[in-house]
Amino acid sequence: MQKQRNRGQDGAGLATIKLDVPAGKRYISRRRSSESDALKDLFDNVYSRFNELDPKQMKDTEWLKENLPYTGEVLLGHLRYGTHGGNSLETVHPFLRQNNWKNRSVVLAGNFNMTNVDELFAELVELGQYPKAKADTVTVLEKFGHFLDDEVMRLFNWFKPEGYSNEEISKLIFEHLDVQRLLRRSSKKFDGGFAMVGLLGHGDAFVMRDKHGIRPAYYYIDDEVVVAASERPAIQTTFDLHFDQIKEVKPGHALIVKCTGKVSEEPYIKPGKKLACSFERIYFSRGTDRDIYNERKKLGELLVDSVLEAVDYDFKNTVFSFVPNTAESAFFGFVHGLESKLLEQKKNKILKQGKKLTEAKLDKIMKRQVRVEKLVIKDAKLRTFIADDSSRGQMVSHVYDVTYGIVKNYKDTLVLLDDSIVRGTTLRDSIIGIVSRLKPKRIIIVSSAPQIRYPDCYGIDMSKMKNFVAFRALIELLEENGKKKLIKKAYQRCKASLDLPVEKVKNEVAPLYEEFTQQQISERIAKIVTPKDIKPEVKIIYQTIDNLHEACPDHSGDWYFSGNYPTPGGRRIVNRAFMYFMEGIDKRAY
Repeated sequence: MQKQRNRGQDGAGLATIKLDVPAGKRYISRRRSSESDALKDLFDNVYSRFNELDPKQMKDTEWLKENLPYTGEVLLGHLRYGTHGGNSLETVHPFLRQNNWKNRSVVLAGNFNMTNVDELFAELVELGQYPKAKADTVTVLEKFGHFLDDEVMRLFNWFKPEGYSNEEISKLIFEHLDVQRLLRRSSKKFDGGFAMVGLLGHGDAFVMRDKHGIRPAYYYIDDEVVVAASERPAIQTTFDLHFDQIKEVKPGHALIVKCTGKVSEEPYIKPGKKLACSFERIYFSRGTDRDIYNERKKLGELLVDSVLEAVDYDFKNTVFSFVPNTAESAFFGFVHGLESKLLEQKKNKILKQGKKLTEAKLDKIMKRQVRVEKLVIKDAKLRTFIADDSSRGQMVSHVYDVTYGIVKNYKDTLVLLDDSIVRGTTLRDSIIGIVSRLKPKRIIIVSSAPQIRYPDCYGIDMSKMKNFVAFRALIELLEENGKKKLIKKAYQRCKASLDLPVEKVKNEVAPLYEEFTQQQISERIAKIVTPKDIKPEVKIIYQTIDNLHEACPDHSGDWYFSGNYPTPGGRRIVNRAFMYFMEGIDKRAY
């Protein structure tokens, strides 16, 4: 859990299950925290049970299991990065559905969003249930619970005529419960991106991944342990493993661990085309994963040609830097590409000199370096990517500071590499204003991600159209170019799509973007994010989607850039989000 703590998580929880404990003994323990330092608070509370024990007791595993909580054989931990809703203990994973029948108890945690919560909720109500909240976490938990009850009763009725006692039947259910069948039945109508982990009260466990592999999930197995996590380096570091020893849960599959110790990876639904989330690679996952690190470097390297063209290959009067810290890996690749181009430039100059080349001229050519500087400093670890609107504006204006005395006044072009530009507010309210104090001639902001044009509804939750600076740029361009009627027509198409079967719904917003080039939208974004009363010209350069796929070939999910959603629910969400924008409704569309 510590190694997956990455981006200001606002909640942490864990649960343990003890195997083979007698009736009357507590077998499930759960603890959650939503404190400001949730992980520390969580483990301070857990460890408080053990602090007074002597070394002999700490080594006596049988005594610990019998007398203290959190000493089970099956463990589940989760770090919550809330992207929507409140930050209360009720929203922190894992969630628990407890029952007097051990095999009907469920502990669930995951990284997911469902696009069709209303539909799933309505199904539960039709079944006669009364869910306590219309949230995907509660709804998913109760779906599992309902079908688990059904599977348990099916097995009970199967064994009862054979003359077994109820107690004997319970043990037979532990062994014979078909987790694959349970997952197939309970998730049949799930529409979303998810990696979910479940523990059943008697000790079975599963890790399931959606059919397109949108959300990441990895695992490792040996003779002593089965471990799964959303990020590979967390497993590598904790168990001191080589990269190749860790496997990825396949899309549409579940890693199933029976209480008997049997482990298998089985399909629970027909896998679709793998469309793993590319934004995990660009931004969200830790960069300590070997593949992610190399992909981010490649994203930076692929930007070199467009940036050098923008600065007219003027290495002498251009300073290169990056912001925020998460862009550092991409910046390494970017600098590597710049150095290769400069080396080529030097070579050409030397060859051009021919016999006129002197030692002094050679020294002058060879001394030219790429001007790489650490110019923008983040003063505090504030969580500004996703925060409530009222506090975010104040936060971003105080997060960054700059290094003075490096940029030549009104002569140098300053190039800043960012990993992504979503809202543009951090640029407008903080970064551009601050770096303009360095008095550069020009400021070029470079994004290693393409333009974020559409909502994400599968986990990262960039959901409101009005928040995307690329979408705001599109609307301004449409209005200024006499194409306002196209906006209204798109709204009408979105409304009409409400009456269509979900599988026939199309992305009705995408045609609006076809009216303008990426360059035109980038130019308008630059205008939007440029603060008033600053002298330097501001330019924005974005990654292309083709370059994204070249850098991240195994993670081609790009719906927030391209509008190509992998599930019908995603297309329904983008249309609804556009309708909410048009109607002035300030909430997410699912």
